[in-house]
Amino acid sequence: MMRWLIILPVIFPLCGTFFLYLFRRHNRIVTAVSWAISGFGVIVSILLMHRVYILGPQAISLGSWPAPFGVVFAADLLSAAMVAVTWLIGLGVVVYAAADLNSNPSYPRFHLLIHFLLTGVNGAFLTGDLFNLYVWFEVMLVASFGLMTLDADTTQIHGSIKYVLLNLISTLTLLLAIGLLYGATGMLNLAGLHFKTHTLSPGFVSLLSGLFLFSFSVKSALFPVFAWLPASYHTLPSSIAALFAGLLTKVGIYAMMRIFTLVLPFEGTIWQTILIVLSGLTMLTGVLGAAGRFTIKKILSFHIISQVGYIIIGLGLYTRLALAGSILYLIHHIIVKANLFLIGGFLNRKFGSDHLSHMGGVYRSLPLLAVLFLIPAFSLAGFPPLSGFWSKFAVVRASLETGHTILAATALFVGVLTVYSMLKIWNQVFWEAAPNDVTPSSSVSFRTSGQTAFLDIAITLALVMFVGTVAFVAFMKSRLIQSKKNKEEPPWKS
Repeated sequence: MMRWLIILPVIFPLCGTFFLYLFRRHNRIVTAVSWAISGFGVIVSILLMHRVYILGPQAISLGSWPAPFGVVFAADLLSAAMVAVTWLIGLGVVVYAAADLNSNPSYPRFHLLIHFLLTGVNGAFLTGDLFNLYVWFEVMLVASFGLMTLDADTTQIHGSIKYVLLNLISTLTLLLAIGLLYGATGMLNLAGLHFKTHTLSPGFVSLLSGLFLFSFSVKSALFPVFAWLPASYHTLPSSIAALFAGLLTKVGIYAMMRIFTLVLPFEGTIWQTILIVLSGLTMLTGVLGAAGRFTIKKILSFHIISQVGYIIIGLGLYTRLALAGSILYLIHHIIVKANLFLIGGFLNRKFGSDHLSHMGGVYRSLPLLAVLFLIPAFSLAGFPPLSGFWSKFAVVRASLETGHTILAATALFVGVLTVYSMLKIWNQVFWEAAPNDVTPSSSVSFRTSGQTAFLDIAITLALVMFVGTVAFVAFMKSRLIQSKKNKEEPPWKS
């Protein structure tokens, strides 16, 4: 039974969509089933991560076809951690959606498509071959487009069209790259390709690298192919925007990491240099776009782009410290960004708008919500000892160690502008008094939307602080080991 843990995060939500469809006319049953699926997903993902931690990487081949030709699911610590964080965010979103979307005519369909999307995300994290990676990307695309167009207005439709068009181009490019790779090697198993691709000609490998890089750059919202993200995310309901902000771009980044660390040689190629340049440009364009926006969703949407640049730095530098920082940043950003979108959604319901000029006085009226915003905002900006500080510290230090001082300076400059954006929201929404013509809704409070508030507490205080503490302990442990090897003083005395 335990060996089937690898596929349960995929099979269970997929089967759950059948029951959600079956009870689609009963909102309370849909809510209960959706919560049950997500709760079970959290439990299974934690068990899977524990099993991988104790026994090492796990794999299972379905049907009678062995690897490298069969359908293989595999889990190591990275993929297991990504699945666990995905289910935690998924649970948060479905709980939040009970307050955010329950008045929508398509409320049951939202839950159905959320779990269909989670099926695709978990499948992408756990798949062991490239073709099924493409299949799970297609599942994600279908589910996300459905979520974008349910009960949509004109603005939302326009944003979803841009999203789908760019992602279709990306998907076709990915399929082309997979086809070329299969034609040259005769297999698509990721572990098998690790040994096969070294026999290919350098020119062909470079072509494949370019195709994969373009495809995953679109899905990750990397410069200059990120236009779909700020055009679409701000139009979505807050719970759906939080789900997209936390997960969609991260699947593209995860796939890029797998391809360029496991399948294709990357270090020392022209594509490594290009990726380093693109990471810096992505950080700059994202943070500058956020600095010029004055609605919470638009500010946070552009900051997704900016933070993607930080994550990609680690892959571009391709050192152990840089990659470790990127992985930490990947997990940190899923938690923090989803949380900020949920808080922004609460404020939107409270004031009837998410424009900064139409809000104010939240610190006095809802001090707990102010704390809930402050923690992930500080983490996003990189304040110690939160998780955002340690991930930024790792990528900046790796940049300096590899001689990329301009990249390190860019990362620090972008960090300062991130602080500016978070302070802009804090000052106008939380600290300053609300304009005289603005009357917050008294029907929206922690009592009437308790699911939102208490979930935010759990996610923010527990996960962000926990990830930050674990990162600090790991850093100090590595420094102690290094100091013993070099016979130096302990790091806190140096």
